[in-house]
Amino acid sequence: MGRSRAGRPPLAVIAAGGTGGHMFPAQALAEVLLARGWRVVLSTDARGARYAGGFPDSVARRVVPSASFARGGGLAGRALVPFRILAGVFQAVLGMLFDRPAVVIGFGGYPAIPALSAAWALRVPRLIHEQNGVLGRVNEVFARRVDAVACGTWPTALPRGVEGIHTGNPVRAALRARAGAPYIPPGDYPMSVVVVGGSQGARALSDKVPAALAALPEALRRHLRIAHQARDEDIARVTAVYDEAGLPAEVAPFFDDIERRFSEAQLVIARAGASTIADLTVIGRPAVLIPYPHAARDHQAANAHVLGEAQAAVVIPQRLLKPEALTEHLEGILNHAAGAQGMAAAALALGRPDAAERLAALVERIAGIGGTDDGEQALGSDAGGR
Repeated sequence: MGRSRAGRPPLAVIAAGGTGGHMFPAQALAEVLLARGWRVVLSTDARGARYAGGFPDSVARRVVPSASFARGGGLAGRALVPFRILAGVFQAVLGMLFDRPAVVIGFGGYPAIPALSAAWALRVPRLIHEQNGVLGRVNEVFARRVDAVACGTWPTALPRGVEGIHTGNPVRAALRARAGAPYIPPGDYPMSVVVVGGSQGARALSDKVPAALAALPEALRRHLRIAHQARDEDIARVTAVYDEAGLPAEVAPFFDDIERRFSEAQLVIARAGASTIADLTVIGRPAVLIPYPHAARDHQAANAHVLGEAQAAVVIPQRLLKPEALTEHLEGILNHAAGAQGMAAAALALGRPDAAERLAALVERIAGIGGTDDGEQALGSDAGGR
């Protein structure tokens, strides 16, 4: 890898924030770029900074103002949104003039707006990464204003004339270390079921899943061990349902060892966020997916569709999520070891454990620094217009 004009390692500014869905793949890219000798700055807002705890300490945090009309806080708040964004862009420009980056990478979400806007104004090489099968609003705005559009889900619906490059969704080093971990199919022994609703939990899963698990036949129920991610306000009632059914369950607002839990699971019940899908396919586990129905442009349904078509997951729209029907699906998976094994294999076939390396190769190509022929050939083979 080359060096910047000042003789220092090149700088990559990663712009992300909002939720774990943006921050986790950003963290994965940061880990790989650091290993390749880059300097990395994370550009985010105050909300996004709450999800930055997993980033390596050597990644500098640059918190800049940003805002969304969807979170404007009434008419007065919305009227201030443009000014907050402009303030963030101004700060981002100053930061880039002081220490010019070789490339800026946006992962979507309104906290990415200032850094991407500053990069466009200063003509810094730039690209975006879209995790879902449908572009988010911010990425759609910048899709024609960047040098490359990397796609985590394939195919991704893109504006006419915009080409995408399928890198896959980067997963963190802890997940990559468990890529393809052997799957133990359901059987007459302790079985782990993991319930996750994304980085912020999911009320619908807390409403329906415990009752569905409690209604399973005793022959299955006595083997179950459950880890259920729930919002703080839902923990007590979810725990009560499991306790009443005699189901051993760990209920918590967040699991910081999800890679271990997924690798030990016989079944995962989850939303269909891009990071969850990436984790499931890199490790290779069968799933029941309940896409969040209010996700922007219904992107979770698009994400889940890929696994459903491959028979790696059962997909249940939230409007059809009833405990009785869910119990039938769960019993069908947990009572059929061969079928569960096939679902795990189908999920694994969709995984891209090297997504972070592929995205890093694209970053270096756009920046005009380093990059390998193998990486460029692999990237080139997955490019296409939409």
